[in-house]
Amino acid sequence: MAIIEPRASGKGWLRRVGWFVLIWALSVGALAIVALILRAILTAAGLRA
Repeated sequence: MAIIEPRASGKGWLRRVGWFVLIWALSVGALAIVALILRAILTAAGLRA
């Protein structure tokens, strides 16, 4: 029977946090792009804030 040892958690958490930050940054950027497009459409339709 083989013994499975836990993986060394040296850089594992850093990689997970890096992925989290990357996904968060991309989602914030996508939301900003959608907001700018909606703002341009509403401005073109004559609606101003």
